Amino acid sequence: MSGEAMTGTEFRERLREFFAEKQVRREVEQLRRLPPSAETGRLEVYRLLGERGWLAPHWPVEFGGLGLGPAEAAALTEEMLLAGVPDDLHTLSIGIVGTFLLHSGSAAQKRAHLPALASGERAATVLFTEAECGSDLAALRTTASPEGGGWRLRGAKIYNQKSQFADMALCAARTRDSGVGMDGITLFLVPLTSAGVHVETVPSLGNDRFTQVVIDGLLLTEDAVVGAPHDGWTLMNDLLLLERTGIDFHAKARVLFDTVVRRAAQSGKLDDPAYSHPLAELDARLSAAEALAWRQVRNLTRGEPDPVGSAMAKWYASEQARPVLRAAAEVDGLDAALSGWDEDAPEDGVLEAAYRTGPSLRLASGTSEVMLYLIAASGLGLL
Repeated sequence: MSGEAMTGTEFRERLREFFAEKQVRREVEQLRRLPPSAETGRLEVYRLLGERGWLAPHWPVEFGGLGLGPAEAAALTEEMLLAGVPDDLHTLSIGIVGTFLLHSGSAAQKRAHLPALASGERAATVLFTEAECGSDLAALRTTASPEGGGWRLRGAKIYNQKSQFADMALCAARTRDSGVGMDGITLFLVPLTSAGVHVETVPSLGNDRFTQVVIDGLLLTEDAVVGAPHDGWTLMNDLLLLERTGIDFHAKARVLFDTVVRRAAQSGKLDDPAYSHPLAELDARLSAAEALAWRQVRNLTRGEPDPVGSAMAKWYASEQARPVLRAAAEVDGLDAALSGWDEDAPEDGVLEAAYRTGPSLRLASGTSEVMLYLIAASGLGLL
């Protein structure tokens, strides 16, 4: 069945059938039982999705997709997470880097990179964040200087994800200094296996490590520029809206919640109103987060992205993990703190790992504080 002949409902049904296949369930179970020191990178399930054109279903067929829309892309993310498949490298490769290339890349860049990303054969990451800059991308200090018809790139990025598994990265660098932080930022495609690029892992709260990427005088050709030179700030603000729907955050919280409910049922605590009533309230909040997220997807489908609505959806959805994890502690008590190293850990340590990872959900795709600022300033006119 081609993408044009497939409805959104049919696509979701086929995704569920795919994620229920033995080969996929076997890999998911193996990933679930990985020790806390292990980290997932390129997955076989990504390649299998790519063979079907499902890894980037909203991309044109010529670039490895099905020619479907934002709703089908959101359905993939949702079903992937509900099935227990990690989505981080998929989000980076398809949802962010691929989106930038699809909307702002040159024809040559699209031909060279999009099919390989959509097939799962190639992976990409993002190099935006720098030490001491926090959420202020306008303060970045990585530079790219014109040289010989290309650009000489120097700088260091930190708190990046999955760089050790990626072939290339979308990197933000300052290409001119006008005294205005938002001016003079350019986006580049950086090959991470090149001499002059050094990738090191950095410990994090969660099982997955951050990376630090040092770029020591890498010479890039002019065709490494994504979009127009010095226009990176505008591109980042416009295109990150397409990623910030809240779908992934609500789905992650829902998976944790379903695990907590299952644990409560097994222990008999679900029959106790002291436990069941707060869980019912949490269920309602998660349903609200889902509704907010899908409203943003519908806006994207109509070609009407809503910056304030996206901030609301992301903020609300990402905040739900904390009360869910508190509920897990109330159901399992101190056992919820047992890690995957302990054979007695509930759910193979998934809850403990989620407790450590939970704070990062408030940071990814824009911190909760930044989202609230956008809502207050642009939505309510309070600032």
